[in-house]
Amino acid sequence: MGDISRTDERATVGTHSRTRRRFLQAAAVAGIVSAAGCGSAGDNETGTTTEAEVSSPIGTSDSEQIGSGRSPFGERDISDGVSMSEMPDLAGELTVYSGRGEALVGELLSFIEDRYPELTIRPLYNSASELVNQIITEGQNSPGDVFYSVNAGSLGALATRERTQSLSDETLSLVPEAFQSPDGSWVGTSGRARAIPYNTDILTESSIPTNIMSFPDTTEFDGQLGWAPTYSSFQAFITAMRLLEGESDTRQWLRGMQELNAQSYADEFQIARAVADGEIAVGFTNHYYIQRVLARRTTDAPLRTTFTQNDAGAIFNVAGACMLDTASDTTLSSNFVRHLLSAEAQDYFARKTFEYPLVPEIEPIGRLPSIDSLNPPESINLTELSNLERTITLLRETGVL
Repeated sequence: MGDISRTDERATVGTHSRTRRRFLQAAAVAGIVSAAGCGSAGDNETGTTTEAEVSSPIGTSDSEQIGSGRSPFGERDISDGVSMSEMPDLAGELTVYSGRGEALVGELLSFIEDRYPELTIRPLYNSASELVNQIITEGQNSPGDVFYSVNAGSLGALATRERTQSLSDETLSLVPEAFQSPDGSWVGTSGRARAIPYNTDILTESSIPTNIMSFPDTTEFDGQLGWAPTYSSFQAFITAMRLLEGESDTRQWLRGMQELNAQSYADEFQIARAVADGEIAVGFTNHYYIQRVLARRTTDAPLRTTFTQNDAGAIFNVAGACMLDTASDTTLSSNFVRHLLSAEAQDYFARKTFEYPLVPEIEPIGRLPSIDSLNPPESINLTELSNLERTITLLRETGVL
């Protein structure tokens, strides 16, 4: 694995309290998005190219590898986290509505089910937005016990409709308050950061702006930058830009990128791969796509990660879970969510999906900066990133789509 830079030189080290303030500002209003607008910002979403379609987990498919420390990256010490062996046994039947794709989390769910002979997990996979609508439509007849979402907005949409129940203190205590709802109705399980992959044979890190709005003015990127306009995470990024910079400046940014002859790709994994191959010099992706490309290369690729600061290009979002109000066994449901925060599960997210573990004791993979070292925008409502209607209209008006 190559060194991942701009972790010390250009990132102002933060604190959990500052990150907490930022995230809670978003979480406090986690229900303002309509159920119909809860789509995207991640994997297994319909209407756009999705993470589940392009990126199956890295490494072996043997579920015995989970938590073993065996991985392409060598031994990992996860003993500081809370092991599943220290958690209550799981027994009974559990229906999990999963807005995360089976390719990404199916192995983990199978591992948990196989661990407990008296446990049966019935997963239902679909986009997070469609599952929210389904849960609301089903009402009290819903068979759902747990909703596993790709983003905070979908969790908040259910919480504001009082379709969730508070998770146990034992579950919530495993994750910093920054990554859970103030009322305990949902908790984050893993995180993703927007990032800038660049080719070190073509660019130096100092040549890459730390402000996302400066990219159209960087003439050396002409024809050398990749983006994925149909991809949900990119559209959430543009939504953040609209919220932070205004629609007029966002429109100008999009036109500026077109003038730079930005190259379009179907998804962000392809962008990271194209940067590694020297097909382009730089791009816009979620951080884990860079790690997945590096993990697949037998030699050190000239691919590195950098981050912008305090802007739409530095958004940090989470996947998470909640217990539904229709849960037939609240103890089982809450303890299942607790297992998603175990050392084994958090290590799985780090090793297999390359996301940020949200339990502080489990380190991310790939020499990534800590969450506290990232610089997301000071004020952003993460739930609004799920509402893409106006963003898609803007992308069409500018001819990007």
